[in-house]
Amino acid sequence: MGNYNNVDRKSIVSQKGFSVKKRFSQNFLLDENIITNIIAGSDIDENTGVIEIGPGLGALTKQILEKAKQTLLYEIDRDLIPHLEAFFKDSKNWTLLNKDVLKADINEDILGYFKEVNRIVVISNLPYHITTPIIMKFLEEVENIDSLVLMMQLEVGKRLTSKPNTKDYNALSVIIQHQTDAKYLFKVPRTVFHPRPNVDSAVVRLDIKKDIKNSEYQDFYRFVHNCFLQRRKTLVNNLNFAYNFPKDDIKMILVELGLDPLARSESLELEDFLRVYDLFNKDLRG
Repeated sequence: MGNYNNVDRKSIVSQKGFSVKKRFSQNFLLDENIITNIIAGSDIDENTGVIEIGPGLGALTKQILEKAKQTLLYEIDRDLIPHLEAFFKDSKNWTLLNKDVLKADINEDILGYFKEVNRIVVISNLPYHITTPIIMKFLEEVENIDSLVLMMQLEVGKRLTSKPNTKDYNALSVIIQHQTDAKYLFKVPRTVFHPRPNVDSAVVRLDIKKDIKNSEYQDFYRFVHNCFLQRRKTLVNNLNFAYNFPKDDIKMILVELGLDPLARSESLELEDFLRVYDLFNKDLRG
């Protein structure tokens, strides 16, 4: 496999005996400029610990190792392990775990493998089919993460970072923006992957809000999901359907908060949802 600088990743994935596994949503990133932009958007340095999910053939990994103090790699495909070990055998600042990240005890791994880092950043070209579960695992379960810089399906990237009164704005948009400062960085065309996916991608940065304890807001998140049960319905109709609470009482709550009683959920800001939730809960509990 030789020196990584001389590796042609496309030739590796095209060679006889190498199988691209659809069940892992494997699409290998080939464009060095895109990789450089991802690393630049992460602001990692010699004091940063990095978690990379699904390094594949190490295209992102190479630049991460050049910048970060320590890197923890989660790769589920055991067939890729020998390639990664050979590519980076001369580097000392990485640990490779052949684990399913959704089943891993990441907090325990952080304690075991990260020493004396100032911040921890997650960087990944996420598998399309489990993008949201991975994001929510890190937001709900993992401590001490500062940022996530993630490549995902373009549609999902827009949804996470969308604003009110746009077609992409939904419950996930509100929940993500409650827990993080979410920023859409740039679009990634499908042509820079091998094999080529059917959709374009986007890179998104999520900076964790340290004062938000996810466990304390589970009822609020369920409330937000109920607000968006049927997109074409008004907020009043959705809450009436979800909680069997009188429509007139819900309208009174909205009017009291200076909101349109005929509003749909996609018109509300995060702060509006928090205010409605607080008053609604008080009235619901009576």
